[in-house]
Amino acid sequence: MTQNKPAYLLLEDRTVFRGKSFGAEKEVVGEVVFNTGMTGYQEVLSDPSYCGQIITFTYPLIGNYGINRDDFEALHPHVEALIVKEHCTAPHHWRKVLTLEELLQEKGIPGIYGVDTRALTRRLRMCGTMKGMLIIGREPKAEDHARLEQLALPQDQVARVSTKNPYHCPGRGKRVVVLDFGVKAGILRELTKRQCDIRVVPYDTPAEEILGLKPDGILLSNGPGDPQDVHQAPQTIKSLLGQVPIFGICLGHQLLALACGATTEKMVFGHRGCNHPVQDVESKQTFLSSQNHGYTVATESLTGTGLKVTFINVNDQTVEGLAHKSLPAFSVQFHPEAAPGPYDTRYLFDQFMEMMEAFKTKKNSTRGAISYAT
Repeated sequence: MTQNKPAYLLLEDRTVFRGKSFGAEKEVVGEVVFNTGMTGYQEVLSDPSYCGQIITFTYPLIGNYGINRDDFEALHPHVEALIVKEHCTAPHHWRKVLTLEELLQEKGIPGIYGVDTRALTRRLRMCGTMKGMLIIGREPKAEDHARLEQLALPQDQVARVSTKNPYHCPGRGKRVVVLDFGVKAGILRELTKRQCDIRVVPYDTPAEEILGLKPDGILLSNGPGDPQDVHQAPQTIKSLLGQVPIFGICLGHQLLALACGATTEKMVFGHRGCNHPVQDVESKQTFLSSQNHGYTVATESLTGTGLKVTFINVNDQTVEGLAHKSLPAFSVQFHPEAAPGPYDTRYLFDQFMEMMEAFKTKKNSTRGAISYAT
């Protein structure tokens, strides 16, 4: 056990937060971000979109219901470290199989507790997300800050988290190819509930190979990092537009925008949590949503792209949803599958199903019967 050792979080602006270590005992560097969710820490820890990041939980007590078998969003967490005010050492829940610390030790993830997470979050809100170094068992030195300044954050997160080999989740319904930029299990569950025949393929799969699978629709998944670092994806998506219905989620939303000629920009501190209000532009109805992103589509760049805004963020008016004006493609910045979070927007998966059916019907009526068999 390492929980009695002193631990320090060193930020690139030279701010130092002191606490105690738990979980794995190792020093790491990552982008320090905060999540405002009150529950769902297991899903957050296992979300591939957090690859390369150090997560600060704003809720003061984390781990009180332990870790269970059902709530993982990926086989292996990709977070660098965890920062909490207090972690529960004796969780109680009927589904519990591990404590939070046991999971961190098993997966080699360090943690620091006893940190003033409110003060840390306020600093990140004022100064923006920044690099941080977790140091265990010793005080930070001048050379630590020099090393932190020199270290560059990774740009290959999508390659790290995407599947290396295609795989199949059989179903009797619509065939959906999931372009995996770091897909969450929750997305696959929603497609499975709708009896979809799912083919998950690596992020760099060529368009012709994707079309060779004879999909009824293509889902562009969530994923980590800067969308502009996924260089080949926009061109691939551009080649797929109009060929088959497309639904983009989170990073997939940003990549669809890039494929249509829009631009993305880094946010000051991003949206991470399960309580972000978004408004449907047409109906004016507001939904609570689960979010995890540090980049956004630049509103002014949408002119001439063929895209229209479908959702906006109620808090800061950033773009939360897009739809193509003439092609069967739409996307959302938030996570309609939740995991964790509210289920307000799961109906978007049904809209995707309806779009695939309408596209197939139109294509059959204009070009004759089409075989979707392999």
